[in-house]
Amino acid sequence: MAKETKEKGKKSKGQQLEEKLFFKLKNCWENIDAKTEKEVEELASLYKIFLDKGKTERECVDFTVALLEKNGFVNVDTVKNKQFKTGMKVYKNIKGKSIAAAILGKKPVVEGCNVLGAHLDSPRLDLKQNPLYEDSDLALFDTHYYGGIKKYQWTTIPLAMHGVFIDEKGKTIKVTIGEEPGDPVFTVTDLLPHLAKDQMQKKMAEAVEGEDLDILVGSRPYNDKDVKEKVKLNILALLNEKYGIKEVDFARAEIEFVPAYKASDVGLDRSLIGAYGQDDRCCSYPAIRAMTTLANEKSAPEKTVVCYLSDKEEIGSVGNTSAGSTAFENFFALLCGGTENDLRLCLSRCAMLSADVNAAFDPTYAGVFDKRNGSHIGKGIGLEKYTGSGGKRGASDANAEFCAKVQAIMDRNNIQWQFGELGKVDKGGGGTIALFAANLGMEVLDCGIAVLSMHSPFEVISKIDLYMTYKGYVAFLKEA
Repeated sequence: MAKETKEKGKKSKGQQLEEKLFFKLKNCWENIDAKTEKEVEELASLYKIFLDKGKTERECVDFTVALLEKNGFVNVDTVKNKQFKTGMKVYKNIKGKSIAAAILGKKPVVEGCNVLGAHLDSPRLDLKQNPLYEDSDLALFDTHYYGGIKKYQWTTIPLAMHGVFIDEKGKTIKVTIGEEPGDPVFTVTDLLPHLAKDQMQKKMAEAVEGEDLDILVGSRPYNDKDVKEKVKLNILALLNEKYGIKEVDFARAEIEFVPAYKASDVGLDRSLIGAYGQDDRCCSYPAIRAMTTLANEKSAPEKTVVCYLSDKEEIGSVGNTSAGSTAFENFFALLCGGTENDLRLCLSRCAMLSADVNAAFDPTYAGVFDKRNGSHIGKGIGLEKYTGSGGKRGASDANAEFCAKVQAIMDRNNIQWQFGELGKVDKGGGGTIALFAANLGMEVLDCGIAVLSMHSPFEVISKIDLYMTYKGYVAFLKEA
């Protein structure tokens, strides 16, 4: 009887071959132990703090500088004669909007570095240079949206005001309104359904025009019968009283409006995180945490490790704080400290993960996804061989050798990885900072977290994917 049961439970030859040859993914939550689950929750809690404190690229840089300095990093500009030694931990604050950090390894920098590259900017509403106006006893801010958004998603939600004014003397005035308990919030109004017959017939992309994303900021008039624009004056008077701002100061300001709500657990099982700005802060945070993890190890890494968190990715990596500028390679030039030839050799020997997100397969919109080749929530870190659109236009397409190297690192460290393609061919596309690093001669592979509702005011990721990504970044920095 015992022999018969054993025969029945034995796998067939085909099942054994299937187990050997097929690539199968499990949900990463399955079979994790209590210690790992505790680590997942601890990382998620710290990450949510980062999201709440860093809703703009400037705030993310401030947060990152504080975290780096707490873990022994020093500003590279303070290093005398730029004499870098093994184990030294340095960072470069790039105009307050992007940041690079490094831990000097045992091998010379010219032999190449292991690099993590992510971006800190996210889609939002920016104020125009002359934004404040009054119409029908309402005060409004005129905006210009930043990055790829569905404009209708930004109406009728609470918004917070973040940014800086620079006064005529060059002093920086930081402004944050809408985040603290008791703060007022702002909003973009929308048309009531009863009068929206014509609007509802429009295409979704046209239902809310970019010029209609104006922000409601007040309705109380200034108490002076001789003033023509009383509500506008009252708003300016309030800003001037608190911040010393005049209307002309908007022309020398960077003011962003972002969702006012906090990062939250999503789902009855609390397995997910919902928040604004997770593209690409869900990769930026584990990347910089990977650096601080290595910074606290007893010995220096074999190769120099670098983390670069850039700005302006959402608008094509343009500008002097972006990965498309010379700021990225200038940091390597500082570390090399040698000739132009040394810099070029260093860059050509670097291995980089472009730490950026991918669209998570969404069963509600399954028609635009390639289920077999897309990234799935809860299935681990996503490795995206190429990006771009159509025939891979605008892509960085990693070579097979580097893909194999990264996959081997993940396998050796028990990091579950999955494929990551944005969607079906010709359904759309997108890019990352990978192509800019590739153009410098680096080996680059896109590698990050699957996101639901990407570029919306409330994006969703899995806590277990965040954890796997962090562990994967640590492994890559050590072994690439």
